[in-house]
Formats: sequence, C-alpha cells, structure tokens
Amino acid sequence: MTMGVPVYKRILDLFEAEGVNTLFGIPDPNFVHMFAEAEARGWSVVAPHHELAGGFMAEAVSRMTGGPGLCIGTLGPGMANIAGAIQCAKVENSPVIFLGGQRARITERRVRRGRIQFVRQEPLFAPSVKYSASIEYADQTDEIIREAIRRAMSGTPGPSYVEYPAHVLLAELDVPDPLPPKRYRLVNQGAGATEVAEAAKLIREAKSPILLVGHGVHTSRTQAPVKELADLMACPVIQTSGGTSFIPGLEDRTFAYGFSPAAVEAVVKSDLCVALGTELGEPVHYGKTRHWAEYEANRKWVLVEQDPVAIGVNRPIDVPLVGDLRGVVPQLVGALRESPRQPSADLDRWIEEDAEELAQLAENAPTGRTPVHPARFVVEATRAFPEDGILVRDGGATVIFQWTYSQAKPRDVIWNQNFGHIGTGLPYAIGASVAEGRTRPVMLLTSDSSFLFHIAELETALRAGVPLVCVVGVDHQWGLEVGVYKRTFEQPSPQPGVHWSKDVRFDKVAEGFGCHGEFVEKEDEIGPAIERSLASGRPAVVHVCIDPKANSEEMPKYDEFRTWYAEGTQ
Repeated sequence: MTMGVPVYKRILDLFEAEGVNTLFGIPDPNFVHMFAEAEARGWSVVAPHHELAGGFMAEAVSRMTGGPGLCIGTLGPGMANIAGAIQCAKVENSPVIFLGGQRARITERRVRRGRIQFVRQEPLFAPSVKYSASIEYADQTDEIIREAIRRAMSGTPGPSYVEYPAHVLLAELDVPDPLPPKRYRLVNQGAGATEVAEAAKLIREAKSPILLVGHGVHTSRTQAPVKELADLMACPVIQTSGGTSFIPGLEDRTFAYGFSPAAVEAVVKSDLCVALGTELGEPVHYGKTRHWAEYEANRKWVLVEQDPVAIGVNRPIDVPLVGDLRGVVPQLVGALRESPRQPSADLDRWIEEDAEELAQLAENAPTGRTPVHPARFVVEATRAFPEDGILVRDGGATVIFQWTYSQAKPRDVIWNQNFGHIGTGLPYAIGASVAEGRTRPVMLLTSDSSFLFHIAELETALRAGVPLVCVVGVDHQWGLEVGVYKRTFEQPSPQPGVHWSKDVRFDKVAEGFGCHGEFVEKEDEIGPAIERSLASGRPAVVHVCIDPKANSEEMPKYDEFRTWYAEGTQ
C-alpha cells in the first residue's frame, strides 16, 4: 500500500500499467500537475495548437500500439474543440481515453448565472463514447479509469470520456500497486475450441479461399500471426479500403478489394472467405453484393469478431470466432500448422497480373504535364517513399488517386477511412511518429485543402522532433467537390465555395515555421525534393503543383468508389 498518492499521479500509474506513455493536450489548471509529473516520468508529452489535433494524435497512437491513446481537454472550450476527435474515434473504432477538465462540483450545483468557462460536458459527450463518467470522489479513481479502459478495449473498440473536476485535483489516496490489465479485463481473448476446429476444417476443404483483412489487423498489431495464417492457407490476401497496411512478407499477394482486377477475380471465385479485423460494411458491399453476388450461395464465411453482437448483422456467417485477433489468429495457426493447404490454383497468376497492373499504371500515368497530373504526382511521390517509413494519407480526390497509383507497400498506413474526416493527416503523422519513438520516417501524402485544416501543427512537429515530410498536392480547390459540381450541373456552371487564392505557397509557410520547404512544378523534381526533405533533419513540406482539371475530372475507378454510397444516398 502506497500512502498519500495524489489523484493525478494515480491516473498516470493506471495508464502506465496499460503500457501508455504518451499524453496529448493543452494543459489547463486541472492538468498542469499531471503534465509536469508525466514529463518527469519520461513520457512523451505533446501540446498541440488545437485540441482537435491533439485528439487525432492520440488516436494515431492507439492505431500504432494496439493500446489506448490518451488525450486531455481543458474545461469548456477545450472539450468543445476536441468533440470532433471523439466522434472520429467512435466511428474509426479507436480506443482513445479523453480526460476532460471541469470546475468543482460545488460550482456546478450552485444556483447561479454568468459562470465563466462552464458547460455541463458529460451529457454532451455520453452519446458519442462507449463509456462516460466523472470522478466525483477521489477513491473512485481506480474503478472509473479501469472501466474507461475496459470499455474502450472490449468488444468493438472505441473512445471513453472521463471528467476530472477541480475538487478532486489534489486529493490524496492510499492505494495498492496498479493491477496488470489481465486482472481486470479480457486480454487476447481466444475463441471456443469447437469453433476453431470447424473453421480449420473449412479452410482445409476449400478450393479457393481468401483472407479478407481490414483495419483491425493493423490496429491490433497482429501482422506476424496473420502472415503465418496466410502462409498456411496459401491464398490471396484481400485488403479492405481501411486495411491498406501491407503485412511484411505478403506484399506480393495482397490485392485491393474492388480496385485490383486480381482482387475482384479472387473474390468472385472464392468458396471461403476468412474475414479478419473488418466490419463487412459498405466499402466491401456487406460481403454479399457486387463482386460477391455471383457465387454467394456457394461461399462459406469465417468471421473473427471481438463483439458478439456484431456477428451476422450485415450477412450470415458460417463459423463465427468470437474473440480478439491477438488470441484467435494464433489458435487458427495452431490448428492448421500440421496440415497446411496447397497454394490456390490461380495464386501465382494473380500475383503476376497484379504486379503487371501496378507497373502498367505507373507507366501510363500521364507524364510531361505542368502542373503535374495527380496520378503522376502519386507515382513519383510513392516511388520516393522512405524505407521502413510510415505512410499517412489525407484528402478526398488525392486519396482516390493513391488507392490506384501508389507504388509503395508500407507496413504502416494510416488514414481516416470510416469517418472520412479530412484534415487528420498532419496530426496522425505526428501521433504515429511519437508512438514509434520518432525513430521511423513519416510521409504524409495529402492535398492543399486537407493540409490547411491543421497547418499550425507544423510547429508542433518541429518542436516534437518528428522526422516528417508532408508532400502536398496543390490545385487551389476542393478537387472532389469540384468534380461533383461538374457531374451534377450542365457546364459551364457556378462552383461556389470550392476555389481559393492561387498565391498560397506551402513551402514558404513551412519555412516560416522553421521547417524545410520545397516548391515543385515538374514531375521529375518530386523525388529529389522528397530526398532533400528527408535529409534536412527537420519536418518538411513539398509543395507540388497539380492539375486542377485532372484532379476533379479524372479520378480513377470513381464508379467503384460510388458504389459504397449506392444504398439510399445517390
């Protein structure tokens, strides 16, 4: 038993027991003690210029570590600013714990008007989180923080909100050592032995199985056991739009659902789909329409899902494996190790065809244009992607071009797929780098419209020592929305709200922050500019002038993208 531990220290103790050692936020009076203590313990303490960006940074940490992210918001306006990050974490299934400052309860319960910097926050956030609570009494600290983490990490992951009012700020506790996670929540939960055996039997009997991997494989950090499973299944790996990180050793047989002809053929021909880390939502057509429809009656499904309530919602499942990927995938590996499958008959051909298509896309991307065609912009930028780097995506049209034309196959790709919240790229890049100890280079491939959301965080990147290069395609417009105007109305038509000044120079803005800047007008300048940026030793911005007409009118495979929204929205 440790005597006289202040609440703010106990909160840090409880997060340290979960392996958390990063803290994002702008400290208000409720949190200055916590910030000073975290700094003294050697935590990475990062104060952004906007609380919303801090929330996105914490979310990136959760994606890169598989554990909870931690972000604080000052009472009133700080928590109002952070609300968008809470919504995003909910839709992106990210286990982020948001701590909100608040005035003392005696102030809240007074019959008063004209109170400063005050709003009742918890009722506002409760609908957007998996769990919300307030530490009303100091001796509730352990149970509330543990419950926040338990809920965030259990079932479908998501955010929790804990209010930290001023009246418990310096209260002291007599407490035992913090419990390890496995003592108060499920950790690496496995599935039932009967179900695992049944799934293994289906895999062994399948003629043309596929592995469908989603966002959860990356965020659970289960790439190594999934690689073992894919090797034993000897089948293609189909990426959802959220699962775009490449598993080391599987790069050649990983195909993008809907955007790769090899993926489409593999899906259509499949007689078994083993789905890992995905909700089987709109971007994969619920696993039953479009590419799945032709042989739907002949295909079996194995779904690994941590939330039992999600089983069978979007489509029937033959063998549900309820549990954490970290527990279930090794079970499948163990069940198949003595009897691996022979490679699928078409696997070598699909690998060859997918590689040929990627090379053909790079060759056929329009060249010799000034401004640079956005397809060529993506090809040249991703060819210069640094070895062992982290790729962060952001934007609308720019991301659509990246799906098709990217020449890089990183093991860590982060973007906002489910919520579609643009502007997250720069905060995500900072948070991902901090989570990795700032040891790996980070490339943000984005557009001017998205980059402007949180451009002030360039200074945060500089102060935090993040090895980051931001490659920004600049067309001085909302490219995706301009395209919608052009498809919706007869031309020429007015396009209000989607164009802005052409005098903005992002390289000069970067230099104003003390970062490195590069200005690029020609495609053959992109790679060298990225190399100089990486060598600069500072966060860098490469301003690349791209063709606005092509960016709004020539998005590749846009009709496939539109099918995600076909049900009741077109």
